[in-house]
Amino acid sequence: MPNQRLDAAVTLPGENFSRVALTPEAVELLQKLWRQHGPLMFHQSGGCCDGSSPMCFPAGEFITGDSDVLLGLFDISDGLKPEPLEFWMSREQFEYWSHTHLTVDVVAGRGSGFSVESPEGKRFLIRSTLMDWPV
Repeated sequence: MPNQRLDAAVTLPGENFSRVALTPEAVELLQKLWRQHGPLMFHQSGGCCDGSSPMCFPAGEFITGDSDVLLGLFDISDGLKPEPLEFWMSREQFEYWSHTHLTVDVVAGRGSGFSVESPEGKRFLIRSTLMDWPV
């Protein structure tokens, strides 16, 4: 994979830009985890700044509803079952972050005990940049 981020497919009505992306390192770890656990999903429910940790779960294990926003869909299949990886955020959190573009990255360290990358000695984190167009 080239050393470029992977932008999610747009999911919010009326928008034509991606709100979330994955670094190549995140894609590589997600593909490994997908092989171990099957299809995956992200949910970002807390944190107010860069370094916040999105939680990665087997798809469907975290129940989403009206209090959540689907920010994007990723195709990381590369020989895996072609099912999109969903990135969800709590609606309340989205109100705070609606002016930012989010990039999921990977760093050394232990993630949350509930997130599937936890035993890998790595954790996902969010890097955010302000968007320069009105939202």
